[in-house]
Amino acid sequence: MTKKKKGRGPSLLFERQDAVVIVSINDPPWNPMSLAFMDALEDLVPKIAEDRAIRAVVLEGAGEEHFSVGMNLKELAGAARSQRELEAVLDQRLRVLSAIENMEKPWIAVLYGYCLGGGLELPLACHFRLAAQEGAKIGLPELDIGTVPAWGGTARLTRCVGRMHALDMILRAKKISGPEAHRIGLVNEVWPNTELKARARELARELAEAPAASVAGVLRCVVGAGERSLQEALYEERRAVLRSSKSKDRIEGITAFLEKRKPRFNVE
Repeated sequence: MTKKKKGRGPSLLFERQDAVVIVSINDPPWNPMSLAFMDALEDLVPKIAEDRAIRAVVLEGAGEEHFSVGMNLKELAGAARSQRELEAVLDQRLRVLSAIENMEKPWIAVLYGYCLGGGLELPLACHFRLAAQEGAKIGLPELDIGTVPAWGGTARLTRCVGRMHALDMILRAKKISGPEAHRIGLVNEVWPNTELKARARELARELAEAPAASVAGVLRCVVGAGERSLQEALYEERRAVLRSSKSKDRIEGITAFLEKRKPRFNVE
């Protein structure tokens, strides 16, 4: 489940808190995403998807200084000795991020300090993003090193904030603050740095308490909505309603409403 870095412990940390798991990039203070980290994340993602007891995921960096400066460029240079090797590295990242984005469990990314390149592209594949009120530098500065975002950043950023803001950030290699990211719709919430990680866990617990089948249905509907026609999107929503109508959680929700109490979802 983890890949070890030579003499420095695992590159990925995994902590379980009841129905919530915390996944951390473990190379502080900068938390570059090494090849070992991406291998470990690729191993871990399907296990999270298949584990019915896990209902929400928090993604963060180890330590309090930075989420991630993105891909380890020294490793990338070594891996890019041939076109085939470079394509394999890029394909893996696209594959892993797509699996996270299309998972039927919410992922929450915690952004603070540097969140650059892959350090923004990975959060863009998550369903919620929370940012620090101070000190965050969020961006896709690949043009500064003569290249372009390679992990789906151009597509996901554009869908998230629109073409105008995406072009402004990418072509100018801008690094924006947490409040600015919130203003343009890149993050859901901004919190004081000292409260940020605790708030992410609180949100994860809230989402984990929601009816799992219904959460999965909403994620299927919303994440894929931009790629479907209106009729296809409405049909997907109808399928989600019919699936949830057969669940114990639907009966519990209606019963709790009639009895004027808080529902107890996800009880086997």
